[in-house]
Amino acid sequence: MIRPLIVACLVAAGCVHAQSAPRVSAVAGDTPQAAVAPALVVVVTVDQLTPRYLERWRSQFTGGLGRLLTEGAVFTNAYQDHAITETAPGHASILSGRFPYSTGIAMNYAGVNTDDSPLIGAPDAGASPSRFRGTTLADWMTSANAESRVLSVSRKDRGAILPIGRAKHSVFWYAMSNGSFTTSAWYADTLPGWVRGFNAENAVMSRYAGKKWELLLPDSAYAEPDTVVGESFGQDFVFPYVMPSDPMRATNLLIAFPFMDELTLEFAWRGVTSMQLGQRTAPDLLAVSLSTTDAVGHRWGPESREMHDHILRVDRALGAFFDSLLTVVPAERLVIALTSDHGVAPSPDMRSTVVNNARSQRIMLDDFQPAITAAAVRASQSKFPLEAIDFDGFTLSVNRSLVRGRDRDIRNIANAFAKEARALSGVMRVDLIDDLAKADTVNDAIARRWLHMFKPGGDVVATVTLNEFNIFGRSNVATHGSPHDYDALVPVIFWGAPFAALSDSSVVRVVDIAPTLAEVLGVRITERVDGRVLGKALHSTAMHSTPMHSTPMHSTPPQ
Repeated sequence: MIRPLIVACLVAAGCVHAQSAPRVSAVAGDTPQAAVAPALVVVVTVDQLTPRYLERWRSQFTGGLGRLLTEGAVFTNAYQDHAITETAPGHASILSGRFPYSTGIAMNYAGVNTDDSPLIGAPDAGASPSRFRGTTLADWMTSANAESRVLSVSRKDRGAILPIGRAKHSVFWYAMSNGSFTTSAWYADTLPGWVRGFNAENAVMSRYAGKKWELLLPDSAYAEPDTVVGESFGQDFVFPYVMPSDPMRATNLLIAFPFMDELTLEFAWRGVTSMQLGQRTAPDLLAVSLSTTDAVGHRWGPESREMHDHILRVDRALGAFFDSLLTVVPAERLVIALTSDHGVAPSPDMRSTVVNNARSQRIMLDDFQPAITAAAVRASQSKFPLEAIDFDGFTLSVNRSLVRGRDRDIRNIANAFAKEARALSGVMRVDLIDDLAKADTVNDAIARRWLHMFKPGGDVVATVTLNEFNIFGRSNVATHGSPHDYDALVPVIFWGAPFAALSDSSVVRVVDIAPTLAEVLGVRITERVDGRVLGKALHSTAMHSTPMHSTPMHSTPPQ
């Protein structure tokens, strides 16, 4: 719960009900109300949130997810339309309106971590948006009105940093080393007083040590069994779960418990009140990324009782948070968007009850040794430096700065790799990026998603797509990262006065979120983007005439 607000507690207890966003009547002959400019735009990203959860457990939602699904503009066929469906590239696309080929953020390991920007008051890995290219909604808003304020909060550094881009706004994330919210030297030299105060008042080490995660509802409300040995690699897979009594261990393990999302929302609420977001003349932006769904999915899997209970808790926590916002921002001036950075595949070690994953398997990097050897042999024959070649499981890349003018050799090496890799068990296809430029990107979703990742002629020369439901490695029970629909399908929901209440099944993309929010704010997009305004989500009175540059740069799926 958002503890500082008594009203949130009353709402949760059913004593009062927060005001819903006003709706423009659709009855013939009614005169629509004039559009009211938003005071606060809230963008919520729930890491690893597949729409299947919203369908499967909707009848049990009584909070924020329930409100959005009932009152919002819900797009049921929305995608992170790029190939490597990981946290960093997903978050970078949400408010930039652009695909990874444009943002420069293609993978987690090449996302935000850098020694150049150490954290303030924590020894965790440094982080900054130094690799991010271009602008985001935050830049467009502050260009239109320099008084607009921006706050971004997450458990993960990349979840807080990448939605905002390179600008030096108020960006904070959780440091596992000491259980505090912090930022890096990219943004500031010291933490603001409200952050220091929150950390002091909510000492994670003492607050959560020994706390128990029990089922929110009676046992009969959960269809999932609670004794699935494959979950959590056969260790600790039965409710209840108890946080370690040792404060330091509790600080680290908190990230896999629902309490982490609740703490993140409490911190975001403190920021809203301290920064007076939505309470001044200029419109403000709040980005909140909730990361626990990702941790629960990796540990127990997407079809687990743990995931079911956690999503119910996300619903309740978001409900209290939205109710709190509505006490300081008028309903007609609050806009909310919800999405995710990626979906998830079921564990190959367990038979799914939702999809047919009977043939799924785990693929290891060592399995590609024949293909790697073939590439190395071809390189040696051409006296091509082996240190210029790298394979990470998803892509074969060549450092072109070391081998300028050797395009023919690069292609021969890529072809040698691809020929052997295509013959490997569990591999669906291997594509050369340069060849994908000639693919039917409207009907071939995998080709399109790889082109949304990398430009032809760049360092990435070949890409690997595994068979459906196959995953790389053994470090997680379940994971994501492929260009298949189950990893790319995510929710896209808008709520607020500018939006109609609807459920729409047409194909949309996450890159459409930023242009749509820019439209309702009436701010100009300052560069070409890949997304488009989702006009069908908007009441006609919400449409602005501000000139925009939103021409897609690649072929897109049928709309």
